[in-house]
Amino acid sequence: MKSLVKNLLLAVAASTMLATSVVAEEPKRGGTLVAAIGTNVRNLNPAVQSGIVTGFPGTQLFAAPLRYDDDWTPQPYLAESWNISDDGLTVTLNLVKNAKFHDGKPITSEDVAFSIDTIKANHPFKAMFAPVETVETPDAHTAVLKLSKPHPALMLAMSSQLMAIIPKHVYGDGQDAKTHPRNTTDVVGSGPFKLVEYKSGEHVIMERFDDYFIDGRPYLDKMVLRIIPDPAARTIAYENGEVQFGAFEVVPQNINRLKKASGLTVTPQGYGAIGPIDWLAMNTTKGPLKDKRVRQAIAHAIDKNFVHKAIMRGTAANAATGIHPDSPFYNADVPEYDLDLDKANALLDEAGFAKDGDGNRFDLTVDFGWKDVKPQVEYVKAALKKVGINVTVRASADFPTWAKRMGTMDYDMSWDTVFNWGDPVIGVHRTYLTSNIAKGVWSNTQGYSNARVDELLELAGKETDPEKRKALYKEFQQIVADELPIYFMNTLPYHTVYSDKVGNPPLGIWSTSSPMDKTYLK
Repeated sequence: MKSLVKNLLLAVAASTMLATSVVAEEPKRGGTLVAAIGTNVRNLNPAVQSGIVTGFPGTQLFAAPLRYDDDWTPQPYLAESWNISDDGLTVTLNLVKNAKFHDGKPITSEDVAFSIDTIKANHPFKAMFAPVETVETPDAHTAVLKLSKPHPALMLAMSSQLMAIIPKHVYGDGQDAKTHPRNTTDVVGSGPFKLVEYKSGEHVIMERFDDYFIDGRPYLDKMVLRIIPDPAARTIAYENGEVQFGAFEVVPQNINRLKKASGLTVTPQGYGAIGPIDWLAMNTTKGPLKDKRVRQAIAHAIDKNFVHKAIMRGTAANAATGIHPDSPFYNADVPEYDLDLDKANALLDEAGFAKDGDGNRFDLTVDFGWKDVKPQVEYVKAALKKVGINVTVRASADFPTWAKRMGTMDYDMSWDTVFNWGDPVIGVHRTYLTSNIAKGVWSNTQGYSNARVDELLELAGKETDPEKRKALYKEFQQIVADELPIYFMNTLPYHTVYSDKVGNPPLGIWSTSSPMDKTYLK
């Protein structure tokens, strides 16, 4: 027995030493990381362009005031410290003293003020900095944001790709910031890497910025972001080691294939702030879909388990509301709609849509904007046929065609993918506010209007107490899950793929829309 105990103790000690050595592994400096991007990059400046494609290179080229760890806690970045006044109307950023742009000029509070003005004028997420009325610059390293009302989303908005600090001496030349030539060529950034070469449709090459304001970083010498639109080609590139890293992989069969490959890690971790959700949007302004009972009947006719297991192949998680399950504001305690054809038929009968002699009730259309979700919409068509709803699937010639249909509300149902973008104020409110009806692709294209929802979102958008915000969003989620302007399906199955040779890949809440100055090659 003593011998057994001794051996067990030795084993525990050995495993502890091994775990400690793994945790304490010293990052190595040098090397070139080859990464894959699945969509062409058209703009490298996150101050004027949203999206994960701009976010990957953009957050390497441009720094932000803050960065976030994986438990949603803000950390210093360009701002070494900050202070929020008791009334929430003044936010003071104290900038690091040694930060430089890639052309050697110092980063100052004037650049912070200029960046916020540029973002407010050009970025599609208007709610991010709308309450910021002015930015005072009492000295070169202090920026004081004056707000019209408390803005609990502001801290997240000052992180990652949402608040790139761009140089006033470059972008303040009078040219249109959205189409400025320095968005893709001769980029002067503030981040850990500087641009070497950009070739549309081919690659983005960046190298270490030696005067980066954090000593010893970045660890990598160079990053090569290869643009590989074909998912099958990316899968092969991961398998043969041609590509060492990639994120936002979304094709279920490829994800499951890569999980079986040796030398690779495939994980859904790290997309909480991106917050991607698939859902079936329903136009509540016309026809049968104006009736809540019809929308609930549609939900009961669709088997979410089939979508999750057969179509998504186990790569996606259930999403019960419009807030991503990884968000601290997510509330799973909402009405769910199990597959129940009897209940679906009863609701449709109750709503006054009886079957005719052929078993048909009414006709609807379902749109989709990208080919990857065609299996989902074809399934919706088959599922609703079982309860007497005839569905016509409408494919758009291209994304702008689909976007126009959504923006003008020229549709019945649509399979959509929408991002939360960190805080509900930024990416969730836009979908439900009455004031956003028919004002854009990613606004309230359902035409949904509920005075209590408007009130709850207004209150949550200025409440600074996290627990009180959670309570407000809890009630909001319960209402929309009952009224169903949208039937929430699942998280988008984004996965990060990386070689065993890659140390400290970006697995925090922003995925590759965060600085990779800590990533290294083993």
